[in-house]
Amino acid sequence: MNRLLVFIVILLIPVAIYTELNDDEVFMVKEKNYTVDIPVIEEENIQVLLSANDDKSDAFTMELEDYIIGVVAGEMPASFDMEALKAQAVASRSFAMYKMASNQNYVLSTTINDQVYLTAEEMKQRWKEDYSYYYNRVKEAVRATEGEILTYQGDIASTYYFAISNGYTDDALTVFQEDKDYLISVDSSWDKNYQAYSSTYTLSKDKFCSKLGLSCGDVLIGEVLRAPNHYVREIIINGTTFTGLEVFQKLNLKSTDFTISVYQDQISIVTLGFGHGVGMSQYGAHGMASSGYLYEEILDHYYPDTELIKL
Repeated sequence: MNRLLVFIVILLIPVAIYTELNDDEVFMVKEKNYTVDIPVIEEENIQVLLSANDDKSDAFTMELEDYIIGVVAGEMPASFDMEALKAQAVASRSFAMYKMASNQNYVLSTTINDQVYLTAEEMKQRWKEDYSYYYNRVKEAVRATEGEILTYQGDIASTYYFAISNGYTDDALTVFQEDKDYLISVDSSWDKNYQAYSSTYTLSKDKFCSKLGLSCGDVLIGEVLRAPNHYVREIIINGTTFTGLEVFQKLNLKSTDFTISVYQDQISIVTLGFGHGVGMSQYGAHGMASSGYLYEEILDHYYPDTELIKL
């Protein structure tokens, strides 16, 4: 079997506590490694080293599983079905392990740049009087899947996930230029049952043109090329061809499945889904779980041909 070195110890570079303003807390990989012989890890515990000061003088350790509790709390509504929370725990654990295994010098952030992490105090601020109830739900999901990760052909899988799809997930090759057989477009029709599925964004014609770098006269929407999963691949606006990703990024849209309408001096954009669209849809996972699917089945659906192993 393949052997690889996983650089497990992460160092939290001090910053202000994560707030809605997205202040960063950062984990840094240290030069300590553990040998992984898939599917068995040869160390008893995976430790995370945290620090609150730049000089790292007050560094302390916590188990990876406790870190995953904070990530699941930050990344998925704690009210979601238990099987969805379990799927999120495995995806988050796999994603963290993948990042650390890929680059010994990689710096993990507790923001959306990697995975949002909440401290106990932040959980209390979020859940208030329901803190104990929701914390125990998240902890139960993490403990029930302790040490479990997804692999593909002997390597740790890159388990991207996002909020909600347009009814299908998208390909990693298109979105991230990563050619991974287990990150392909799959059906996620459960997403259509939730209010977050559709959003409308309105802005002025001038602002629309400015964001796209166009000179603004009349706004003319030309041919729109969509993939079979309905995400926009190309769109012509005022004679200029944009990729769907370019419009998504420049206009800060929620999804690359969008429809643009022009009403005199106003532009209305309807989007379906929220997020990059690659990997597991969190609302889709919740929908599957609510329909009776187990977390193993959810993971197998969104990451086809991967293997669930226990470290």
